[in-house]
Amino acid sequence: MKQLIFIEALIVIVMAAFFVWNSKGGEEIETIKVKAYFNNDLMDPEFSCNKVFPIEREIPKTQAVARASLEELLKGSTEEEKAQGFFTSINPGVKIEKLTIENGVAKVDFDEQLEFQVGGSCRVAAIRAQIVDS
Repeated sequence: MKQLIFIEALIVIVMAAFFVWNSKGGEEIETIKVKAYFNNDLMDPEFSCNKVFPIEREIPKTQAVARASLEELLKGSTEEEKAQGFFTSINPGVKIEKLTIENGVAKVDFDEQLEFQVGGSCRVAAIRAQIVDS
């Protein structure tokens, strides 16, 4: 009787392990870490306009690291990050239209949403700092 219970338990464990392994497509996904830079009202209570702080995020491995870092920036801060004082000055919904890298210099064209209802030199400086540092 004990052997039967042991065998049944072993079958359940093997099936669970197979399900977990299979749900990942049978292979581990390789990841990399990128940094996106955000304003933070706890680390910079005076709000220095162009002072930003890094958030490290783990993403699936890619050759397009610059684009991936900017895409993470455009996602904005998570609820957990917001609780730590991080926020973005970039409008929601901004998309990258074109990204090129020549001689180690990245040039990015964003859609018109980046400029939508953006006013004031401080906000412009904050947006610029977030993009340049990311």
